[in-house]
This record gives sequence, C-alpha cells and structure tokens, in this order.
Amino acid sequence: MNTDLELAAFAAVNNLAAAGLTVATAESCTGGLIAAAITGVPGASAVFRYGWVTYCNEAKERELGVPPALIEEHTVVSEPVVAAMALGAMRQAGADLAVAVSGNAGPSAAPGEPPVGTVCVALARRGAPRPVHTETLLLPGMPRNLLRAHVATKILSMLAALQN
Repeated sequence: MNTDLELAAFAAVNNLAAAGLTVATAESCTGGLIAAAITGVPGASAVFRYGWVTYCNEAKERELGVPPALIEEHTVVSEPVVAAMALGAMRQAGADLAVAVSGNAGPSAAPGEPPVGTVCVALARRGAPRPVHTETLLLPGMPRNLLRAHVATKILSMLAALQN
C-alpha cells in the first residue's frame, strides 16, 4: 500500500478513536481503497462501521438511497450525488460520519459526463451545522491507480484533521 495512504489512515483512525467517532464509507472510483486503508490500522474496529463499494448507479440508488433523478440531473460524478451517498451511508450505518467519492478515473468519459480526472468527494457529519462538505478535485492526466490513491489519501486526511 502507498505510504502516504497508510499514514493518513493511521492518523484518521487515531483521531476518530480519540474523538469517540464512528465512520462509514461509500466509494465508487476508489473501489474500497478507503475502507481497506482504514481497516488496515490496528484499532479500526473502534471507529469503522460499514463500507459500500457502489460502483454502478443502481447500487448507489438501492444501497444508499440516492434518488435516480439526482443522478440524471447532475450526473453520477457531482457534488449533489456524493452528498447523497455520504448521507445515505451515514444513515444506513448509524455512524457519526461518512465519506463518499465518485469520479471518472478513465480511460475515457462518456458523452455528457465530466472529463477524466474529475472526482467529487463528500464528508457528512451527524449534527454538524453544515452536515455535508463537498468538493470537486480536478486531476487530469493522473494515472488511474495514482488517482485512486491520491483521492483516498485526501479523504483520510480530512478525517484526520477533524476537530471534535
């Protein structure tokens, strides 16, 4: 595994454990890499609740409750869709937090979809004044597996930086 990814996972698990928080993951283009990194850290069972790899739209809809109309209106690689994924994962898992990611890692983009290298991420937190933080990352030209590791590291770094 990538050293930066492992360090970010270690910091995230320790931060969440110290804060007494639990987390769930909803992943598409990262294919479970975030959940794997978290569960690779000793003590992860104290913080990790559930992980979903919802690679196809049907899984996002059925497992996380993402409305099909939201995907149709915004595309699957969009901030509204990852926000819905994160909120659905948090609700389904009964977790304090949830992270979600959907992106286009290539090699090509379908007509009407965002370009290759576009990745949307979300962090949902139960009871927060702003319950979901979303952002779009633009990583054109980054090789597929490097993009996946970069995005997973970014999300884990967000969890590591959370304040209680």
